[in-house]
Amino acid sequence: MIEPNASRSADESGWALFLDFDGTLVDIVDRPDAVVVDPSLTPLLSRLGERLGGALALVSGRPIAFLDARLGRSFDAAGLHGIEHRIAGRLSPCRPEDHPDLRQAVEGLRAHVATHDGILIEDKGCSVAVHWRLAPERAEFARQTARAAAEALGSRYRIQYGKAVAEILPAASGKGWVIDHFLQGPPYRGRRPIFVGDDLTDEHGFGIVNARGGVSVRIGEGESLAHLRLGTPADLRRTLSEWAAGGPCPFAV
Repeated sequence: MIEPNASRSADESGWALFLDFDGTLVDIVDRPDAVVVDPSLTPLLSRLGERLGGALALVSGRPIAFLDARLGRSFDAAGLHGIEHRIAGRLSPCRPEDHPDLRQAVEGLRAHVATHDGILIEDKGCSVAVHWRLAPERAEFARQTARAAAEALGSRYRIQYGKAVAEILPAASGKGWVIDHFLQGPPYRGRRPIFVGDDLTDEHGFGIVNARGGVSVRIGEGESLAHLRLGTPADLRRTLSEWAAGGPCPFAV
């Protein structure tokens, strides 16, 4: 757990904050569309973003449009593990029409799992996720299904595992890559990055942030490259609230 240190500097000009969404800012749920957002989260992120001079971004496997709809406003964000990103209102979008082979694979996946209750196919436009949280006894079937689809698509795509999910996405993607991209321009350039995540999909981001001299924070248990830990999304929201209210950076190490 993070221990506050009153001697840490209150000057926030040196920090850039990157936050995962599912399992980090909000609790993991059985169905991807059933996520519940705490009503205090959006104003909290707004206050903290102001304190950081705008150097706050969401870095998620969700599409940016999903994040906007749930949070009720547009923050800087990277969606679909970096396939799309938006900085200061300038969007580099996901274009599903650029992925015709993947579009065909989505239909094939849906047909393949149709008779297997609890296996969910989440179509994200430029990626597709196979979920088995509702059917843990079918985990190996789900993994094999995703692996076979990824192999059939060839080297332009890769498979990425998370908590009870396997996602097929373009090979040229990843949270570490997009965090590094954000750090190349204002207001992130020259700042020390902090990245908070909870899953296997965040480990590449932790590695990049660590290499850049930043601070990585893992939510929950499990082996990780992260420097620091917090127990739950509620713990993180409380920690961020104290920071936004004028406290020192809780992640300074």
